[in-house]
Amino acid sequence: MRRVSWKILGAFLLWSVACENGFVDPNGGVASAKLVVDGLGTVQDRYTAEVWAVGNIAYTTTWGVRAFNGITSPGNAIKIWNVAGNTPVLVDSMIVDGATTVGDVQVSDDGKLLVVPTEKAQGSIAIYDLTNPLKPHLLSQFRNDDLATGVHTAAIQRVNGKLYAFLSVDPSPARLVIVDLSNPEAPTQVFSQAMGNPFVHDVFVRDGILFVALWNDGVSIFDIGGGGKNGTVSAPVLLGNVLTQGGEAHNIWWFHDPVSGSKRYAFVGEEATGSIGAASAGDIHVIDVSNFAAPHEVGFYSVVGAGTHNFSVDESKGILYAAYYNAGVRALDIRGDLGGCATNLKDTFGRCDLRKMGREIGHGLTDMGMPVYVWGVHKVGASLFASDMINGLWKLEALQ
Repeated sequence: MRRVSWKILGAFLLWSVACENGFVDPNGGVASAKLVVDGLGTVQDRYTAEVWAVGNIAYTTTWGVRAFNGITSPGNAIKIWNVAGNTPVLVDSMIVDGATTVGDVQVSDDGKLLVVPTEKAQGSIAIYDLTNPLKPHLLSQFRNDDLATGVHTAAIQRVNGKLYAFLSVDPSPARLVIVDLSNPEAPTQVFSQAMGNPFVHDVFVRDGILFVALWNDGVSIFDIGGGGKNGTVSAPVLLGNVLTQGGEAHNIWWFHDPVSGSKRYAFVGEEATGSIGAASAGDIHVIDVSNFAAPHEVGFYSVVGAGTHNFSVDESKGILYAAYYNAGVRALDIRGDLGGCATNLKDTFGRCDLRKMGREIGHGLTDMGMPVYVWGVHKVGASLFASDMINGLWKLEALQ
């Protein structure tokens, strides 16, 4: 989600003006495969935020405040889409009570629950039953004093068979809160701790390990049941921390390669300043986590004039899809050794440059003849869905 000052940086503004027909990548992104665009479901009344797709249904959320046709609307809506065809079709929209922004959306792994965080004042998570996925039914809206400043993101993950929501709460102070969703009609809080500088942002949970993006405090790794240090969800144990170059650690994906069995790399998105529809900044950082006690950065990927946001990874093919705001969508080959490149492929910090290594293998929405600002991506089957803040929901064809 956006953590920006919205001040347009001078160089970025000049770049965006020069590119009247959309973003042109000066790094040679056109040399990679072009992702085929199937269609666009247009949204103009609100800024589109995150996307989550299940089967032929997709959900998008909304962010901030947008004026359209003389009407100003807050980001308090969830859009429901039929994505069976090439062009996403909006079938319904519902308003989340008390929200001004609902930036995230996620469906539980069993397909039964839809969970959405709300901010700013009276922060909460809204939990919906998906017995009818086209008509989500509100089961509960969990809020307490710890969430009062707003829940920025919510990751829904299972630990030892039990479903939890990991909530990143707005300052001050920034706080990580964990909620037990075993009974979605009556969720219970099991953990709360201030952390982050100045934000705690997204988390990634897998195999009883919790990764937390702490902005300028880097990424911390906790044992919550799988790290061998007797950590639990209600009492996490810190295993290690890494400060990424440039700070502003925003989102994380810990890659498990089903071909090699490697679990060596985590990918961290950096979110720097930007302006909707015009500019963004921030790299993808490659972290070697083979030793949780001593994680370290070994690689990076950068696009001049643009910055990354959220990821979706096709682990079976070893492809990371990154939302890249005004630079559309980028696809990276993340299989194999990302930290052992030749000296001429490294930067001054000794990090391997994934672009110089030829790891960019796809790009999309880079030549649409209009500005795009891609917030999130979600791969389902052969399709890749991209949520565009200013245009709506795109459906693309994933690399095969």
